[in-house]
Amino acid sequence: MRHPRSTLLTGLAAASALTLAACSGGGGDSGGDDTPDGPVDLRMTVWTASEDHLELFNDIADTYIADHPDEVSSVTFETVPFDDYTTTLTTQIAGGNAPDLAWIFESNGPEFVASGALMDLGPTFEATSGYDLEDVDPATLELWQSDGGLYAYPFSNSPFVMFVNTDRVSESGQDNPADLLADGEWTYDAARDISAGSVDELGGAGLVVRDFDYQIWANLATVWGGWGAEPWSADGSTCEFGSQEMIDALSWYHDAVFEDGAIPGPGTSADFFAGDTTMTITQISRASSLDGSFEWDIVPLPAGPAGQQNVVGQAGLGVLANSEHPEAAANFLAYFTNPENSESLALYFPPPRTSLLNPETLAEGNPLFSQEQLQTVVDSITGATTKPAHPNFAQLDTAVRSALDPLWTADADAASVAPAVCTDIESLLQG
Repeated sequence: MRHPRSTLLTGLAAASALTLAACSGGGGDSGGDDTPDGPVDLRMTVWTASEDHLELFNDIADTYIADHPDEVSSVTFETVPFDDYTTTLTTQIAGGNAPDLAWIFESNGPEFVASGALMDLGPTFEATSGYDLEDVDPATLELWQSDGGLYAYPFSNSPFVMFVNTDRVSESGQDNPADLLADGEWTYDAARDISAGSVDELGGAGLVVRDFDYQIWANLATVWGGWGAEPWSADGSTCEFGSQEMIDALSWYHDAVFEDGAIPGPGTSADFFAGDTTMTITQISRASSLDGSFEWDIVPLPAGPAGQQNVVGQAGLGVLANSEHPEAAANFLAYFTNPENSESLALYFPPPRTSLLNPETLAEGNPLFSQEQLQTVVDSITGATTKPAHPNFAQLDTAVRSALDPLWTADADAASVAPAVCTDIESLLQG
């Protein structure tokens, strides 16, 4: 089977080469026909199959088509399974079947931006009346910018928070995280102690970093941020796994698993939403799994030795520069993400627009949350960092996962394992 990394490189290289060819041939900045004879059919790849999401997308598209009948005749939202999404997208690009628009993972964002596969959306947004790009939180744009250009719109910014089973906390006689937060004592050490104490009293599981499963290491960014640790330097060129901050963070996690019993070990299945886990770090979209069988709350990510750090998972929405109709696609994207439609999209996708980052707006799409909880959500988005991303992320992802495997045994030492990660990935950071 072809490695996904190979497909990603091939697809993006093909897109970049074709885009450059189009530019050198006098075709402008895009690979498609900028002046079609009539209205065009647009295609956008997405990874959601939610009927509610797709109904909203289609409603926005139908309104646009009615207002622009000479420009666009249809917009098709093509669902691609989450696990295969990037591989499928880059295969389409390599095969000359690029969609006009596409959702893009934050982890692969820098690779798409650097490749030339995406159209610069800045001129279109600036020329769109009432678009108000200045309303967008600058921190959410950083991943998608390069040399003054903006190559995707960060339409979804889902924060990581701590969900707490307050029934388990109360029944086990532990401190309530919300009370600790109010007193300025909500820390990772406190979360560890509450989790371990609840397991001692009630069994089950304590603290779970959801979807980590000792595989998806990037989700541990929600923990090591409290130590001020990063996997690599801001410019992506230097490995930081060997830093003292990262060693300390990974040591804390290792000991919470193997010494304190606060975190389930490898091979242990624990689902917060089943009711037998005390707390979990995950995104607010997971609240749909709550069934009312226990009382719960959310609090921000705890503070570590370096303070408290907010983290979001981000999805960008870009226009493929070598698609059939990039100019028409960019115009539609400007409409799809304008202030009015961003408010509608906020029902499901936390927006980057600061004017919409308030409990009142988010309440319409999150009826399970109280106003106080939604304020936590807003505070967890503003100024947050994104999960790890890199122009070479696909290959780095596999290498880091493999290099961290030795850490997940009882007698492992983070001071030995973490620096060894750098030995395995240093060359990949340059590639």
